[in-house]
Amino acid sequence: MANIKSAKKRILVSQRNAEKNKSEKSAVKTAIKKVYAAIEAGDKAAAQAELLSATKIIEMAGSKGVYHKNNVARKVSRITKAVNAMA
Repeated sequence: MANIKSAKKRILVSQRNAEKNKSEKSAVKTAIKKVYAAIEAGDKAAAQAELLSATKIIEMAGSKGVYHKNNVARKVSRITKAVNAMA
């Protein structure tokens, strides 16, 4: 354990930020799973609705610095491509 006050604070702050980031990443993963579940069910309307919701969640996580902008673009692109490929 650190002895210096500023080092102790940095440990607490980094733990708090790690928890926030973990929560954001979990929300993104859940949103992506919902899109793919709708695709598997064959419901195009539900898939498009989940796509809009997931896109917003992913882009918000990117704006908060949880994901790099290219990672955000890749995730959105892949789920959009999957929804558009539905018959």
